[in-house]
Amino acid sequence: MPVTRRSLLAAGGIAFGGALGALFAGSPGSARAAKRGYGPLLPDPRGLLDLPAGFSYRVLSRAGDPLRSGEGTVPANCDGMAAFGAGGGRVRLVRNHENRVTAALRVPAVHGLTYDPQALGGCTALELGPDGRVTAERVALAGTAVNCAGGRTPWNTWLSCEETEDRAGTSGYTRDHGYVFEVDPADPHRSGAVPLTAMGRFAHEAVAVDPYRGVVYETEDAFVRPFGLFYRFLPERPLGGLGSLRAGGRLEALRVPGVADLSVVDEPGAEFPAQWVPVPDPSAAGTPIRHQDFGRGGITHAQKLEGCYWGGGAGGGIHFVSSFARRGEGAEADHHGQVWFYDPLRGRLRLEVRFGPASDVALPGDSPDNICLAPDGGLMVCEDGGGEQYVFGVTVSGEVYPMARNADDIGRPGAAEFGEFAGVTFSPDGRTMYVNAYAPGTTFAVTGPWQH
Repeated sequence: MPVTRRSLLAAGGIAFGGALGALFAGSPGSARAAKRGYGPLLPDPRGLLDLPAGFSYRVLSRAGDPLRSGEGTVPANCDGMAAFGAGGGRVRLVRNHENRVTAALRVPAVHGLTYDPQALGGCTALELGPDGRVTAERVALAGTAVNCAGGRTPWNTWLSCEETEDRAGTSGYTRDHGYVFEVDPADPHRSGAVPLTAMGRFAHEAVAVDPYRGVVYETEDAFVRPFGLFYRFLPERPLGGLGSLRAGGRLEALRVPGVADLSVVDEPGAEFPAQWVPVPDPSAAGTPIRHQDFGRGGITHAQKLEGCYWGGGAGGGIHFVSSFARRGEGAEADHHGQVWFYDPLRGRLRLEVRFGPASDVALPGDSPDNICLAPDGGLMVCEDGGGEQYVFGVTVSGEVYPMARNADDIGRPGAAEFGEFAGVTFSPDGRTMYVNAYAPGTTFAVTGPWQH
């Protein structure tokens, strides 16, 4: 069945249509031949980032360079990121570093900002002046592990997510991991390094906060069975500002009656009643949450849950992404990406888009990951797949176009071998796109004739 055009993000009236499905099916006439957007990508003489005519980039930060704070070097594995206005045309960027114990460039341990000295991940914060140049760069959170994605709060802080379940004593760690941490981009010492334990201990990927009711939604990125869950956290102090999530709350997991694995749903527009089941042990003291007994009716799993974000006003809802599912890895069906929408007012879950099946996907164009709103009301989508890696744009009418490409496998002399794109986000005024190349860790600022 062809993908129908349905509203995905109420803000801006975005609709995903067959064009986006074609992109991730790798069909002829997909992203590379798209006629809309900003035109074809031009080879970058520096071998870093290919962009359309009229666009240019600035390298803001690269792994291994000195931090301007003098705290050490810029850490590796740049991942999730958000941009915050700082007044007077200034911008603050908070950037995750998905460092495991094998990382070559750790987040430096800074007093008052370090949770576990043996863990190498965390966040760094950059401040940019009105001219877009970096004026400050420092550690914002240290001693955490595998900081993948996260999400911003309505009170302008960043929630950084650990994508791990490692316990103290594992990999040399001195404390348990698998938590969410709040980071204040204006003054990281105000937030410190305090795990939000009530939000659960599991392989977190991303979070999104309902700005009207304060409920926090969380995705779990699990590769092997039993796969991850989709959660909601009901805070004791909803929308209470910095530190309020430490007051605790109730963690629940999504159950779709009769659907044990979301991968089996293949018809866009299919809707289901959503139930929320209390998590027996959010701390996962003895058993990982996805292994726990949720009682009669079980629980609903999904492989590789990734991006999670709020769309629309008071009548909006939560969109979340399943990057792929593979029968060979234990899923009940193959796909190469799903986008789901949860309507909290109606208590309904709807499949918006399905890409695939995975067995039919031709590269490039696989595994959608981070997504953000673009200035024209469309989307920017980071690719996390094989071969050349892209940032793709999607217009409000559903046209897909390439916005940026790394220099991996292009064959140009001296081209950098970048990994996936991650952390795409825009400045508050919509004039600059910030995006990370995961490895070697590089943060770019892209400017040009953005359509508003």
